[in-house]
Amino acid sequence: MTTSSLLIAAVGVPFALLLACIAPAIRERMPPLLALAPIPALAAALFADDTPVVLGNARFALSFALDEPGRMLLLVAAILWSAAGAYAATGLRGATHAGGFVVCWLMTLTGCIGVFLAADLVGFYFLLAVLSVGASGLVLQGGTAEALRASAVYLGLALIAEAFLLAGLVLLALATPDGSLLIRDAAAAIPTSPWRDLTLVLLIVGLGMKAGLVPLHFWMPLAYGVAPIPAAAVMSGAVVKASALALIRFLPLDVALPDFGLPLAAIGLFGAFYGVVIGITQSRPKIVLAYSSVSQMGFLVAVIGMGLAAGDAGAGRVASFYAAHHLLVKGALFLVAGVIATTGGRRLWWMLALAAILALGIGGLPLTGGALAKLAVKPVLGDGLVELLATLSAIGTTLLMLHFLHRLLASASPDPSASAPVGWVLSWMFMFVAALVVPWLLYSATGIDAWSDALQPKILWAALWPLLIGAGLALGLWRWGRYLPRVPEGDIVVAGQPALGVIARQGDALERVEGVLRQWPVAGLSLLTLILILGGVMFAGP
Repeated sequence: MTTSSLLIAAVGVPFALLLACIAPAIRERMPPLLALAPIPALAAALFADDTPVVLGNARFALSFALDEPGRMLLLVAAILWSAAGAYAATGLRGATHAGGFVVCWLMTLTGCIGVFLAADLVGFYFLLAVLSVGASGLVLQGGTAEALRASAVYLGLALIAEAFLLAGLVLLALATPDGSLLIRDAAAAIPTSPWRDLTLVLLIVGLGMKAGLVPLHFWMPLAYGVAPIPAAAVMSGAVVKASALALIRFLPLDVALPDFGLPLAAIGLFGAFYGVVIGITQSRPKIVLAYSSVSQMGFLVAVIGMGLAAGDAGAGRVASFYAAHHLLVKGALFLVAGVIATTGGRRLWWMLALAAILALGIGGLPLTGGALAKLAVKPVLGDGLVELLATLSAIGTTLLMLHFLHRLLASASPDPSASAPVGWVLSWMFMFVAALVVPWLLYSATGIDAWSDALQPKILWAALWPLLIGAGLALGLWRWGRYLPRVPEGDIVVAGQPALGVIARQGDALERVEGVLRQWPVAGLSLLTLILILGGVMFAGP
């Protein structure tokens, strides 16, 4: 297949399945296809070259292309979407009202893949909006009052973030020579733009909110805590990485801008520690994982910030690799949380041992992809204070992940003979293997470094000793953790309850709106509007 066919199929197949959901009979039979919908995206990541593809005409066109960061993240995202889709299909088997979940899933998948491939400003913004609407619908599938609130908070913050982002994109378009709307041209024009500072502020604020930077991170524990397991897996793994990829693409990393890079790094590092501090006070495994995502996204943004401060163009590659590893592992850990919650003691320990390998890998366990990720970003972080903070972050991450494992064990089924559905176990095992193997393949294939460097004794020891300190702290947490304050899920959102009081006071109205939206005719009309817009672009002549 040609690059054009591969890229069109990557977005077009999930979009076509979404279109098919208008027919009720097809919609109810769609769950088994959820695992297959991302396969074209996987093929595009493996076989497409960097030739751009333009769909539409001179009046309105969307451009798609694969750059190195996008290829890396598209590859691992497709793997996770496929595994989580199989997991979801198992859970939906026999369900009588699976249509809402399927539609939201396919809309989120279409937007996610589209954002990874989008090469122009208009397409990026439009597909990001599709992604946000679909993801808020996935949160709503939790089916509780808490899910309704979390979905409203998620969508509200997404709209605010996109307002900042839209203003930044308009300034980008105004500053780009020859009226080009390509992202690469817009990013190159930022350093000489007369609105450079304002543009960067708007982009960083908008994308930072979507990436879960503290203090606007509280949507993560709220959303991940109530979303169904497969939805939480793809949201924490793939969806949130769209914002990180956008930062990598839009920020001019080849130009040193310390006035923006260093504050961005400082905010990211603060979030890395904040996520650990609040995470160790939580008792539900999904919430602990949510605060781990707050921490890891903060660290990832810190890497991008240090790259921007130094004008290190290579920072985009290593940040993408770090994001790819986190995507695989965090998706796998959410899936195993669902598996262990339905598994009894007789079948528990081998799965818990495998989960421990991945969890500790986030902290940099030697011979895991996490150790490679920590090693890859080290040159970007440099020596001195930031290097010290990165090491302390690895210690804190180890502490948080051991706390997660402790809570994961406590969440197991009380029935010693209970076992999770086979489809769930197979999906989790597939992700376990992928999270172990794929980072090693990417590390060498992308030219980050050779395997031999990662296997040197001094490198192994440098990765191991922070984990040993983190393990010691975990023993103290298990012994005296009961004295820690119980921070509510969403933490600072409690302090902001007056602002969210509007949502609470309008609870009855929101419930009525939810009831209407759950009726397929209204959802179908909304979906049809989206289909007409996208379909017109897909099939319009040049």
